Amino acid sequence: MRLIDVPRTTSFRLALRFLLLFGAASLALFGFLYWQTKHYVVGRIDDWLLREQALFSSIDRPNLVERLDAHVVADPSLERPLTLFGPAGQRLAGTRLNLPATVLNSMPHDVVFEFNFRQGNQDLTFRGVAHRRPSGDLMLVALDMEGPQAFAAVLINAFIWGGLVTTILGLAGAAIVGADAVRRIAGVTRATQRIVSGDLSERLPTLGRTDDFDRLIHVINGMLGELERLMQEVKGVCDNIAHDLRTPLTRLLAGLERTRRRSGSADDYVAAIDEAILETKGVLKTFAAILRISEAESGARRAGFTDADLCEVVADAAELYEPMAEAKGVRLLLASDGVPAMMRGDPNLLFEAVGNLVDNALKFTPPGGCVTVRAFARAGTVGLEVVDTGPGIPPDERDAVQRRFYRTEASRHTLGSGLGLALVAAVARLHAMDLAISDAMPGCRITITRAAAIRPVTTLSHAGLRIDSSAAFAPVSSPGSAPYVS
Repeated sequence: MRLIDVPRTTSFRLALRFLLLFGAASLALFGFLYWQTKHYVVGRIDDWLLREQALFSSIDRPNLVERLDAHVVADPSLERPLTLFGPAGQRLAGTRLNLPATVLNSMPHDVVFEFNFRQGNQDLTFRGVAHRRPSGDLMLVALDMEGPQAFAAVLINAFIWGGLVTTILGLAGAAIVGADAVRRIAGVTRATQRIVSGDLSERLPTLGRTDDFDRLIHVINGMLGELERLMQEVKGVCDNIAHDLRTPLTRLLAGLERTRRRSGSADDYVAAIDEAILETKGVLKTFAAILRISEAESGARRAGFTDADLCEVVADAAELYEPMAEAKGVRLLLASDGVPAMMRGDPNLLFEAVGNLVDNALKFTPPGGCVTVRAFARAGTVGLEVVDTGPGIPPDERDAVQRRFYRTEASRHTLGSGLGLALVAAVARLHAMDLAISDAMPGCRITITRAAAIRPVTTLSHAGLRIDSSAAFAPVSSPGSAPYVS
């Protein structure tokens, strides 16, 4: 960490702005307090001066001289001078003030004023009231302003020192905050450099705080986790394609070479061509599935979202796969809670996801087994589930089967490309749904759910299907084609 980087941080600059704002507010507050205090002190002085002048104005000259002489004996200082001057400006009684005639002649009468004069080596400032008596004498009541001026100086010094200490502490606090920001940014920078270098498992560091920076880092780390998952899938696609497509391409090439070597009849060539067409269709089907997954993960299909009823989607998928279930000797049951499961989504993609789940369930369920499909809307959620009585999916492989081309050991010798559940997972992510795989004891239970939106409730009906609204399982009665097949 370099000290030169601290002033460049947003935290330091923000703390500095707050310090300046606080300083301006403190200056305004001090100015107001200083003005109010000075106004109060001067007001009290003026009140005392006017009261004293009014008191002395009502006393005759002999008694006034006597009282002023007594005041000088009791208080010989110049803090509160009380002096009686004759018509010519000579001092008659009271405090010894050497006031020049120019000062005496310039004094206003019966109003408070300030005057300055030099006595000895001191420049003195007084605030006083002068009253011209009927005899022509001038009575002066004054107060030395040294005390109030000293008090004002103490206030100003306190503000200066307080402002200086506050500025130092504020700058130190801003530097500490800026240094903390520099350390956090340095940690984020190092982690980012490692990520750029290829370590996609690296995550930005957090301090366990609840501030904006940590919340932003949590969001970025979530994005990095998703990018890591996507990059791992992208890196593995080529190897998986080579591994899964090598067998059909090898069979295709071997069949063509065998037919050419044998030079058989036209029927042999026709059979070889049919076999090659079948293998080619399988390869194209795999690539089509990859493209469908990419299309779902891109999010482009969100623009076509409409109100969809999962109950109808599930019923259509069950109709489509009923002949396949009958041919294999597996019961395909449709369950319903009798409540429409409405959500915003793409009916075609949802139908394709349900179809893949039902297809996988039928593929791995032995004859005599049962596959149950249900759509539901309850407890603030809407979703669907497919339950079979097959071998199930081991717990340690339930996340892996959602990746492209991944196949469990039990499915290695079963027809398929390992893209069915990957497509289901991509459709679930597109619709902001959660996919969960659990044990049905026996068999596998796959559930897709999301938070339910409030939709108008309509009556659920579907031609050709017998649905038990009491949530008991009812077999699909008649096959048919699904309206959502794209």
